[in-house]
Amino acid sequence: MDKQKKYEELIPQIAALIEGEQDEIAVMANVAAALADKFDWWWIGFYRVLGGELILGPFQGPVACYHISLGRGVCGTAWQKEQTIVVDDVEQFPGHIACSSFSRSEIVVPVKDSSGTVRAVLDIDSRYLAAFDDVDREWLECVANIVAENLYVSF
Repeated sequence: MDKQKKYEELIPQIAALIEGEQDEIAVMANVAAALADKFDWWWIGFYRVLGGELILGPFQGPVACYHISLGRGVCGTAWQKEQTIVVDDVEQFPGHIACSSFSRSEIVVPVKDSSGTVRAVLDIDSRYLAAFDDVDREWLECVANIVAENLYVSF
């Protein structure tokens, strides 16, 4: 099955899975697990904006960095720029944070509240170069929006 079809199947499942749940950790944990179940990525998880930095949240994969500053690495840069960043080769990204030497490419998607403030980032790493493209960007931004609407808009 191609990845477009995987996303088309997964999006309604994620929406139904988290509908009505307001606990940030629980929602992020199940979204990371659902993505990990569907795709063969190296690391999938969330970093939450807390106390002026990104703090490790729920994830699937090997151990990860606990704290990331604004503008540091791919996650901190996506947070600072408030936009999705796709990196074909993490070794070519200035200031890349190497939590794992197995990570070769990465996509980071901001999760924004209704005022546009970044509340978290969805971070996904692959063992392969250039693993992410515009299809991933589009659909993972959809996932981030579903998470944001469930957690930060529907109060």
